[in-house]
Amino acid sequence: MSNYTSIKRLTGSNHLDGKSLIEILKPPHQKLAIVISSPHSGRSYSNEFLSSSQLNAIKIRASEDPYVDEIYKGAVNIGIPTINALYPRAFVDPNRAASELDPNMFFGKVSNYKPSPRVTAGYGVIPRCVASGVEIYSKEIPAIEAARRIETYYKPYHSNLELLIEETKSRFGKCLLLDCHSMPSKSTDPRENKNIGHKDIVLGDRFGKSCAPWITESSSLFFTKLGLSVSVNNPYAGAHITTHYGNPSKNVHALQIEINRNLYMNETNFTPTNGLAKISGIMQRFLEKIGEVIN
Repeated sequence: MSNYTSIKRLTGSNHLDGKSLIEILKPPHQKLAIVISSPHSGRSYSNEFLSSSQLNAIKIRASEDPYVDEIYKGAVNIGIPTINALYPRAFVDPNRAASELDPNMFFGKVSNYKPSPRVTAGYGVIPRCVASGVEIYSKEIPAIEAARRIETYYKPYHSNLELLIEETKSRFGKCLLLDCHSMPSKSTDPRENKNIGHKDIVLGDRFGKSCAPWITESSSLFFTKLGLSVSVNNPYAGAHITTHYGNPSKNVHALQIEINRNLYMNETNFTPTNGLAKISGIMQRFLEKIGEVIN
């Protein structure tokens, strides 16, 4: 698995082609009313972005949800469509509202921005910091660059995700969106619960607003029966994707799933361990089980 140890670098036209930086896996025949979203597992870094950052090739990866796309890659084989952002979260974060911009990051006029606690902390749609809290840039970047990234990278992700949800609901009359992430075993963020390292799985349903409670409860029970420790809405309740798409009254449920990275990878050098295959198998069984529950 040595090919996982270094980041991927983008060259040529790929840098400007947002569609080529989104991976959509669709089964020939969708069998389950589930859509999988992985907005933070992207590890394709353009040379231009790397040169604009003051961070090295390891530190720039602190915001990634490493190999989450690998964990769920078998979903398409059981009839579930999946969408993955291939560009990194440090570059553009699809799990934010497009308006979550920090005007102080840019020179030039920034339009339609909306302050939020996440923006203040440095984690807006164009992040100022990586997850460790370290600043990405040593100087301001052009405001026009923010607009370009949102138009070219952010919007294609959401337009395609929305289409997958609509197609699923049209076929089954309902849709469960699983927004898939990973979490560090030890948090460096002082705002987070210090017990994060004691949980294997964190489920987030915006405190019951984005997903029917019985779906969250069934999911929690599945993992608990396997001996995994589970927390619900603590410390992660879900962000923009669950909030924006989850609407149980219209039969669209959105549940965020966080997996402790200690279960499947070396967090120091970003290499997967033998646990990657094990957690992939667990999540495959989970998808099959929760698919039966909602269908």
